[in-house]
Amino acid sequence: MNYIQFVQKFFPFFLQGMAVTVEVTVCGLLLGLVLGVIAALMNISRLPVLSWIGWIYTWVIRGTPLLVQILIIYDGLPQVGIQLSPFVSGILALGINSGAYIAEIVRAGIQSIDPGQMEAAESLGMRYGLAMRRIIFPQAYRRLLPPLVNEFVALLKDSSLVSVMSLTELLRQGQMIASATFKPMQTYITAALFYLFMTSVIVFISRYIERRLEVRS
Repeated sequence: MNYIQFVQKFFPFFLQGMAVTVEVTVCGLLLGLVLGVIAALMNISRLPVLSWIGWIYTWVIRGTPLLVQILIIYDGLPQVGIQLSPFVSGILALGINSGAYIAEIVRAGIQSIDPGQMEAAESLGMRYGLAMRRIIFPQAYRRLLPPLVNEFVALLKDSSLVSVMSLTELLRQGQMIASATFKPMQTYITAALFYLFMTSVIVFISRYIERRLEVRS
């Protein structure tokens, strides 16, 4: 069996794995966006308690390996009576991990806006939350797009780590195919090409959006 025949035979299995990878990554990213925005707002909060909690979250998650976090959630939580499926565990682990990095991205984007604009908004009687929504965020989101895309790409590749939970995403499918066919070289090259395809699509879409934003600005 040559490489073309190998790909033709196992393409549906790789495609199934890719679908699971995309699903768990997108869900993890959405969770990470929610957690990241909350943590970023806590980090820049004027309340010391909130700022401290946000800092602890980003410090702990960014300072520990994602694989360890996955194992704590999937293998550790059942010890305290919390049993989660591999899919939910994967989303939770990826979301919590991504949230810490997104928090720093959002924090940096918000703080890159001239502080005088917030002061001007407050002098006009705007509350802090309203000023953030109407003044700060509309200016910051264009600066956030490139680093957020980088985080999405990194998260997509990091999703391969959830294969340790036997979740049949792309890498796990590849591992099963390699075990059944004894062709690890062909298998993992094919898996790498699938990852390359997915990341390239993300980068292409993000560049298109960036160009559209530049035209409108």
